[in-house]
Amino acid sequence: MSKNAKIRDEARAITARPPAVILCEPQLGENIGTAARAMANFGLVDLRIVNPRDGWPSEKARAAASRADHVIDKVQVFETTEAAIADLNFVYATTARSREVPKPVRGPDEAAVKAVDLGERQHGVGYLFGRERWGLNNEEVALADEIVTLPVDPDFASLNIAQAVLVCAYEWRKTASKGELPFLLSEEEHPPASKDDILRMFEHLEGSLDEVSFFRPPERRPHMVRNLRNIFQKAELSEQEVRTLRGVIAALERRETRPRKTRDVDETEA
Repeated sequence: MSKNAKIRDEARAITARPPAVILCEPQLGENIGTAARAMANFGLVDLRIVNPRDGWPSEKARAAASRADHVIDKVQVFETTEAAIADLNFVYATTARSREVPKPVRGPDEAAVKAVDLGERQHGVGYLFGRERWGLNNEEVALADEIVTLPVDPDFASLNIAQAVLVCAYEWRKTASKGELPFLLSEEEHPPASKDDILRMFEHLEGSLDEVSFFRPPERRPHMVRNLRNIFQKAELSEQEVRTLRGVIAALERRETRPRKTRDVDETEA
């Protein structure tokens, strides 16, 4: 599991109970594992499996989970979908096809809002996912409170289980964390350059370009200078970036970027 030493506290400040993911009769251990990995990416840990075709535990699932062992180790296996959702308060059925079962249909973002709201009150929410070949059957959809479907191309709507899990998990975490990112560029470590530093860089660059007769014809110089300055102004340069560019210009002028330390030698020494 990759670690980030500078994770922002805001990205961890999630108080909603994460939803459960229920896989109905998955056929391949690899799909269970990749679904577990997608869950771990977005902070979901409650994975439930209904009648996995190849049994459980599965080494193929663990290998495909790519070190999401904390999810794999807590997997619960059930004989029926009814048993898998018995302790939950609200269940979504995910499907890419219209159904004969009349229920509200939500997009994954809208579903996440309700899932987070229920989770904030510590109610149990679950997402049902179907088989690789044909998804959920109508009886399983009937057990759910609402349907979640993704805004896919209707002419190519079938998703891999892990892909569908990842989209729903992403929307849940984005909502639960209010979109807080795990890290941002620190202005304390990378302060923006002062206008004085930038202007000195412009003068350095323009002086070097004058030396090689870059501004031709001469009457075009003001226009070309404005274009160059606009290019660099858009970059919102930091202090370090300005120093780096000054070093590049100096190197192109074929002079040393900083004085080299030399050892004093006693010329009278034999």
